[in-house]
Amino acid sequence: MKTKKPLIAQPSRRAILMGSAALVAAAGAGSLPGKLLAQEPITVAAIYTVPVEQQWVSRIHKAAVAAEEAGQISYEYSENVSNTDYARVMREYAESGVDMIIGEMFAVEQEAREVIAEYPDTAFLMGSSFPPDDSYPNLGVFDNYIQDASYLTGIIAGAMSETGNIGMVGGFPIPEVNRLMHAFMAGVREVKPEAVFQVSFIGSWFDPPKAKETAFAMIENGADVLYAERFGVSDAAQEEGVLAIGNVIDTQSEYPDTVVASAIWHFEPTLQAALEKYRAGEFEADNYGVYSFMKEGGASLAPLGTFAGKVPADAMELVREREAAIKAGEFTVEINDEEPTSTR
Repeated sequence: MKTKKPLIAQPSRRAILMGSAALVAAAGAGSLPGKLLAQEPITVAAIYTVPVEQQWVSRIHKAAVAAEEAGQISYEYSENVSNTDYARVMREYAESGVDMIIGEMFAVEQEAREVIAEYPDTAFLMGSSFPPDDSYPNLGVFDNYIQDASYLTGIIAGAMSETGNIGMVGGFPIPEVNRLMHAFMAGVREVKPEAVFQVSFIGSWFDPPKAKETAFAMIENGADVLYAERFGVSDAAQEEGVLAIGNVIDTQSEYPDTVVASAIWHFEPTLQAALEKYRAGEFEADNYGVYSFMKEGGASLAPLGTFAGKVPADAMELVREREAAIKAGEFTVEINDEEPTSTR
């Protein structure tokens, strides 16, 4: 696996969404031509604004590494790319002739789309808060819609909380985070309708010390379960002897007495769908976010590990019922992208 030298770190991945400025239309229309023979690996480059260890990015990286090991792709990436450098790095990869570029253009929507329009023969699979646009036929967008799993962790959190006081620490109040928090809160209220929530955003995607400090304040204010949307929260929970709920990745083995449950994002279905369409010459403007839904295999509830058998039986029965109904399409978890607020 080839790795480019990391560039200057950018403190936030999605602090700014695209403004109202007009976008540059892409040249041509229709889907990308199939350029490779079936047996040839698709060349893929990824651009990340944070380290590959960060939760969200780690799931994309993991899926790409697995695809490379399976011989489906050749993979290279750049991490810690600043927002100001993002468009330049996109152009460098496009100019190098890679078949597909994966990235996260939430904070650089306009600049990224200008680059995408310049390279109509390159497929772009980019994280975005905006829907697909036929003006950019070579751009597929995605996001981690794991609200189904977040809802299930909320049921468990509500059952495990003795005080009904839940602390929630997020990075930024953007749709991706908001919808997961709302789903989690809905799950908590299923078993503890009177629950109260302390909600705070730290203004960073990767600042464990700040997240930890924020979590300490919530514990001091009575929280006995913490929603760890950011790294650092579970450390505070562990030190203070309260419980935590994980997000995107499974850290139960690292916090065996602290992390009760986690909502896991699986990027593999998203990537595989994009690769399949590219191979068939059918890659086009589309919403790949749907492949993050639980019924598509894009989200799951992590094994409870050391907490297996410790969650109240009636709560786990409700979790099993809801999970089966979600997978069968008989129960829908609401997608609420509005900013959540504290209830006390």
